[in-house]
Amino acid sequence: MFRSLKVRNYRMFLSGTAVSNVGTWLQRTAQDWLVLDLTHGSAAALGTATALQFLPMLLFGLFGGVLADRYPKRPILIVAQSLMAVLALTIGLLTVTGVAQVWHVYLMAFTLGVISCVEVPTRQAFVVEMVGRRDLSNAIALNSSTFNLARVVGPAVAGVLIYLLGGTGPLFLINALTFTAVISSLVFMRRSELNPTVPVPRAKGQLREGLRYVIQREELLMPILLIAFVSMFAQSFSMSIALMARQVFNAGASSFGLASSMFAIGALGGALLAARRARPSRRMLIAGALGFGLFQVATAVAPFYPVYLLLLVPTGIALITVNTAANASVQLATSSDMRGRVMGIYMLVFTGGAPVGAPLIGWLSDLGGPRAGVLLSGLLVLVGTGLAVLTARLIGARVAKPALATA
Repeated sequence: MFRSLKVRNYRMFLSGTAVSNVGTWLQRTAQDWLVLDLTHGSAAALGTATALQFLPMLLFGLFGGVLADRYPKRPILIVAQSLMAVLALTIGLLTVTGVAQVWHVYLMAFTLGVISCVEVPTRQAFVVEMVGRRDLSNAIALNSSTFNLARVVGPAVAGVLIYLLGGTGPLFLINALTFTAVISSLVFMRRSELNPTVPVPRAKGQLREGLRYVIQREELLMPILLIAFVSMFAQSFSMSIALMARQVFNAGASSFGLASSMFAIGALGGALLAARRARPSRRMLIAGALGFGLFQVATAVAPFYPVYLLLLVPTGIALITVNTAANASVQLATSSDMRGRVMGIYMLVFTGGAPVGAPLIGWLSDLGGPRAGVLLSGLLVLVGTGLAVLTARLIGARVAKPALATA
């Protein structure tokens, strides 16, 4: 389960990102709560903030993947993490001094999204340079484990800190401080023990080449299409938890943190189970997507808060199962010289659906209540899973026909 940790560079990186991830979840919880406070509980405003954070990936994510293939990945990550720390510090100071307005949050969310366009595909492609292809699947699962462990700890601690410190501002400042852990791990890595890919020379048509590479390979196209449908609503699920906790069950900040942590406990369990598997299977990928849709429907109709909390655990297991299986499947099926661009496409669909899904769920929640928004989200995930499998097969068959005719 922990075989990737024998690699010193990866061990340092994982430790640094674990600390930083806790800070990230402190900030995510604080951001949701701050928007609700500034707008007097507007679900539409909360959906807008979520959408703005992921909109840049939709607009510029593919170009970030191209940059990840063209330039050394470690320096890119150091610069990107430093810029994210500055953003957290800025919004923290604005909030602590009492001058923060909702447009400040919108601007911070959008700028953070722009940086993520380059940082996320680069970080995803950098994992194989630390551990190699043999331990790649395990390392991806352990990354998910630390991310979801932080998701357990972060929101729960955030709820308590918001109550104890009297506001959300200090949480942004704490997050700014946690970036030093991951930046230090990148700075002090042993470069001689890395296995860097040769940067791809700048040339015309590299973006189109990456798209064509994915479309012509059904083993890449199916998981990418599947994750596109799932993530359109998965990325806004934390927003749905906030709305269900606050508006349906009348929970305070600390109880909202508990709900987020229950979801993350399931996600952590799913990630650790994924770390035990040598390679992800297609059956597991599809089962995870269907399970996530079904459990969303179940949470939407939960009659009492304790029942809702319990249902969040298998929902988290299902989501992390599909996420880790899709990520590992795509990376293992991709050649090293194309990995940055392919992961740029993957992260585009992974996060790019949020500008559509988050406002839709926010609007439906304002119109028919949070239960209606979550219920529709689950049903659309189920329909999208079927469409992804069917579309990949149809496109794969069309691509195969000209190849057979040429042969």
